[in-house]
Amino acid sequence: MELSTNILLVFRQDVMYQPVIYRLAREFDLLFNILEAKILPRREGRLILELRGTPDAVARGIAYLEDSGVEVTSIADNISRDEERCVHCGACTAVCRTGALALDPTTLEVLFLPEKCAACGQCETACPTQALSGVNIERLGPLPRR
Repeated sequence: MELSTNILLVFRQDVMYQPVIYRLAREFDLLFNILEAKILPRREGRLILELRGTPDAVARGIAYLEDSGVEVTSIADNISRDEERCVHCGACTAVCRTGALALDPTTLEVLFLPEKCAACGQCETACPTQALSGVNIERLGPLPRR
């Protein structure tokens, strides 16, 4: 069985130039897809990554990242939709590039699959009722200096 999860990684300056992602793929037999990246020179790096492999390999890979000094946040745990605000207009589905938001052809309601979300923030911008919120690579504050 294969697991796919989207995670936000924040690399402190002292970790940013280490071959952490290379080792993640090579030593843990994981596939990865970079969904978004931002490098702040001499400060930190941010990476939204789709990680795919067996559940055990994904868990070991995430533990390795954390042990290496990388801050790991699950995207699915930080994205939410306010069901009372959502009017199922579908505006968010037009901008969702990962399929995390889609119209159910039977009910015409917007389906939300947070595990597919890449935290690009486009749905938040498109939503006229501001029903969606969560992690966005641009809105994260910098890590405290150590």
